[in-house]
Amino acid sequence: MMQAMNQTTTRLNGQLMEREPLARYTSWRVGGFADRMYKPSDIEDVQNYLRSLPSDESVLWLGLGSNVLIRDGGIRGSVIYTRGCLNQMCETDDGMLYVEAGVPCALVAKLAAENNLSGAEFLAGIPGTMGGALAMNAGAFGGETWGLVNKVLLVNRQGDLIERQAAEFDVGYRSVSVAKDEWFVACYLAIPAGGNQQSREKIRQLLVKRAETQPTKIASGGSVFKNPQGYHAARLIEELGLKGKQIGGAQVSEKHSNFILNTGDASAEDIERLIEFVKKEVQQKQGTLLQTEVHILGEALEQ
Repeated sequence: MMQAMNQTTTRLNGQLMEREPLARYTSWRVGGFADRMYKPSDIEDVQNYLRSLPSDESVLWLGLGSNVLIRDGGIRGSVIYTRGCLNQMCETDDGMLYVEAGVPCALVAKLAAENNLSGAEFLAGIPGTMGGALAMNAGAFGGETWGLVNKVLLVNRQGDLIERQAAEFDVGYRSVSVAKDEWFVACYLAIPAGGNQQSREKIRQLLVKRAETQPTKIASGGSVFKNPQGYHAARLIEELGLKGKQIGGAQVSEKHSNFILNTGDASAEDIERLIEFVKKEVQQKQGTLLQTEVHILGEALEQ
């Protein structure tokens, strides 16, 4: 398989790495090796890379590495890494924002404010890229990504680009219907006109609130559980006195109980065990089955 890939890499403009440790690319700072990681130069390069792969090669996309827990055994197949790569962003002639998948959400909020567009300020509170935000309908402070989306560009497993309108997707709370082996590479956002200064001030206030209520200066994966309808996952966890609960190097945050922290030496297994412990406690004692918002990926480390 590697021989087949090596024959095609001369046509690629990105960077291909083998046996790359994923802990350095995830916000939890855990995760085993990827068989291959590819950092593309642009969307066309992504298309070429996908076309170069054997048909049975699995593909995972990774941006800022938040909202994912990669197990200690790592990822078999290819990881396409978009941070700092698919980073084009501009205002179009018809007043929309064109944003590629590797652009951090916070930069989208900043550009919208600079262009006197109002309504994207909540993106400043999402610690991920637009690709991830599109894939899960990420939200913060009452706003959700797909409330801004007009249309999207996707690439499929064969390397073909596909344009779809927002109305073609079934979008819900932290969920978006996407065809198997199709991935978001860019989007067009329709954001209403507004005031530059008001948007900047709102972003500042949201970031202050985030810093006051969430553990932003220690490794975590973001919110671990989805909020049950009509309630908050954090409240259910807190009511059971689970703030500070620790397994190995993983700890339920004292500041916000829907965050699990890597206190310095956690393994992915520690974090996953703590997630399962919290789920079991809440289900047995509160009668609510929490659903994970973070995606748990890869293989466990062989004992």
